[in-house]
Amino acid sequence: MEKMLRVGVITTTHGIRGEVKVYPTTDFPERFLDLDTVWLDTGKEKIELEIEKVRFFKQLVILKFQGIDNINDIEKYRKCGLWIPREKGQPLEEGEYYIADLLGMDVYLEDQTLFGTLKDVMETGANDVYIVTTREGKEVLLPAIKDCILDVDIENNKMTVHIMDGLL
Repeated sequence: MEKMLRVGVITTTHGIRGEVKVYPTTDFPERFLDLDTVWLDTGKEKIELEIEKVRFFKQLVILKFQGIDNINDIEKYRKCGLWIPREKGQPLEEGEYYIADLLGMDVYLEDQTLFGTLKDVMETGANDVYIVTTREGKEVLLPAIKDCILDVDIENNKMTVHIMDGLL
């Protein structure tokens, strides 16, 4: 399991005083109000940043970091991810999972034959959709509903699914 969870991605700067617009990659954008720090992943290193101010604008979060007071200091971090330690993640309900824990999971059919690997999760309004690459290299979309996803075993990196009529 990942030790860090991505909570957002810097999309662009906001104004000239070092603020950034962040696209939240969490189901709980208001969680930024409770965070003191985040880790900025530059691709080469992770930098801990102290959050000074949080605001919301439409579906974005506007953040101001301590010590970054100029657009030129933050502009180079556009498209970089913001991460938190797993222990600061939101507690999950029964049957809820962090997407990071599902990616790369082996997907098995009901008869325990290997079907493929979970490559991505598409978040839709009604339910998530799991994108699975089959052993033959084809992409299959599976709705994340109880009729289709029978079991998720995070510890063993295994998901058991039922392929409903019409999905293949």
